Formats: sequence, structure tokens, C-alpha cells
Amino acid sequence: MQTPKGKIVAIGGNEDKGSIPEPEENHLRQQVRFFENGILKRIHDELYGLGTRIEVVTTATLIPEEMGQAYFDAFVRLGCDNVGMLHIQTAEDVNKPEYLERLRQTNCVMFTGGNQNRIAKVFYQSKALELLKERYRNEEKFLISGTSAGAMALCKIMIEGSQGIPNLVKGNVQLGDGLGLLNEIAIDTHFINRRRFPRLIETIAINSSLIGVGLGEDTGILISDGERIETIGSGLVVVLDGRHMLENNYTKLQTGEPFCLENIVMHVLPRGRAFLMGSGKLV
Repeated sequence: MQTPKGKIVAIGGNEDKGSIPEPEENHLRQQVRFFENGILKRIHDELYGLGTRIEVVTTATLIPEEMGQAYFDAFVRLGCDNVGMLHIQTAEDVNKPEYLERLRQTNCVMFTGGNQNRIAKVFYQSKALELLKERYRNEEKFLISGTSAGAMALCKIMIEGSQGIPNLVKGNVQLGDGLGLLNEIAIDTHFINRRRFPRLIETIAINSSLIGVGLGEDTGILISDGERIETIGSGLVVVLDGRHMLENNYTKLQTGEPFCLENIVMHVLPRGRAFLMGSGKLV
């Protein structure tokens, strides 16, 4: 399998800077989130720095104008005003010639938070998605990023949601098909704050060949060389590696029954540390 030349930055969400006018409705106000400057700067460092072209894709959110403006303002504070907004909301939008051309010309594509299922549905089998995959495979100076729902949607096996059951029992997590840019890992976000250990562990029980990555808030990962997962931002990243499990009784259970998993390896990575998927080691 070809090693991707491009890079991916997946972010755990909740990077609110409180620096833009907020929507009047309280429930919408809570959704205006954007990257913390350290993560944005790292994106610039991995690309061309000042002058980098960034397209913000707001498919996941119901407040695309506010969300797009939040990202624009954040990048401007770093000295980058070469930022566009792609308010792709439907399967008809996603293959518009003008949008495809902008995706061909940009250096970075960034998916906002919201609902990951909207991204997966709109981009399913689209020319836009094939273009992103091709560029990620073949271009060194191309980066795809997503925050919160946008990060989860990058995976082939995507966490859609859960029942919110605090116990490790079968039937808590719901999985679906994501964009398929990341085939070997499953990402969950707001991981510590929202106590999402159960649903990521169940994801690994269902798909033991996957590596589970739990992203803390204001925290992200930079994936390079197709296998190096480095923590960026201010918090911690949890990696669950079940590829060497000795016992997994998941398929034998009924819904609601607790499962037994032996030999899941957990790593906790602060900023600057990295996990190598091939060897399963930290560097």
C-alpha cells in the first residue's frame, strides 16, 4: 500500500477563543469553536507559512457563516488572510465545478465541527472526496484537517454516536462509514471531558485491527508519513492499541452484556511525543 505523502491534523475540539461576536441563541453560541493558535501555527509550519491557502469546509455545522468567520478571524491573527469558506451543504453542492477547482488549488482543507454524519453523507462517493484522497496520497505540501466532528469523519470507520452508557457493554457505540482518509485508526474527540472511553474501547472490540485515538480538547494529532501520530496543542492524546489482544469475546455476546478484552495496550501522549503505528512504539 502506498504511503501517503500528505499530512493530516485531527483536533479534539473546544478551541473557543471568545474573540468574535456570538450568536444570540444560547444553543448556537456554544457551537462557535475554533483552533487554538498553537495548532494553527503548526499547520502553517507544515505547509508554506504565510501565504498558505486554506479552505474551511463547513458541511458539519448548522451555523456555517459563524463557524467559517471564526476560523477566518483565527487565521488572520496569525497573519494569514488567504482563507476561503466552502459552505458545502448538499450532495449537489459538493461536486460543483467551482468548488472542485478551489479544492485543487488550496494547500489545506479544514473540516469544522458539528455533526460528522453530515460530512460523511454529503461527501459520499463524490468527486471532491476522490480529489482529496488523491492529493493526500501524492502531494507533500497538502494537509487535511478536521476538528471535533470533522476529525472523526476523516476515518474509514467513523464513530457516529453512542447510547451514553457508562459501562463497557455491547451495543453502546454506533459506527458508520466515514471519508476513508484514515483507514487504520478510529478517532474520538472531547475524549476526557465527555468520558468517552467506553465507546472507543467498544470500537476497538468490534474492529481489533484498528488503533483507537482519543483526542482531548484543545489538543490534536499531526499524522505524517502515513503512520507517525504526534501530539500537538495543550492537552493529552490517548492511544488504544488492540492489535495484540489475546481474548475478545465481543462477537459471542448479546446487546447489554459486558465484554472481556485481554491485552489492550494504552499510551498517553503529551505534546511533542509521537506514536508509530507500524511498531506500536512511542518516540
